[in-house]
Amino acid sequence: MNPDASTLALASIEFDLSAIEEGQSVTILWRGLPVFVRHRTQKEIDEAKAVPMSDLKDPATDEERTKPGHEQWLIMIANCTHLGCVPVGESGEYDGWFCPCHGSVYDTAGRIRKGPAPKNLVLPPYDFISDTLVQIG
Repeated sequence: MNPDASTLALASIEFDLSAIEEGQSVTILWRGLPVFVRHRTQKEIDEAKAVPMSDLKDPATDEERTKPGHEQWLIMIANCTHLGCVPVGESGEYDGWFCPCHGSVYDTAGRIRKGPAPKNLVLPPYDFISDTLVQIG
């Protein structure tokens, strides 16, 4: 009754970040889910850190949404927390993500700022193996 090898292989993936330029995002698949990997600019990081917690529907600091020493990398499951649509990146009022289906707007840390979504974009479990290699799952 244990999962077969192909199922276990999907439990975690390793992804090389070295080809992602600053300001660029890629979407990868993990466990059949789209995952955004964003190499944030210093401006995006500064904007995210400057947001008062009282302005957030689902309060979380930028530091809580990234790994220490790797604040430039934002890794999130790419499903809107309203109905599971895939938001559009580098869009919306806060230059983060915008879900055109129902109007949810996320900031540069993937935190919900406006619209019907109740929660921030979900962070998958991940760890940095090196400065350029991340393991998700």
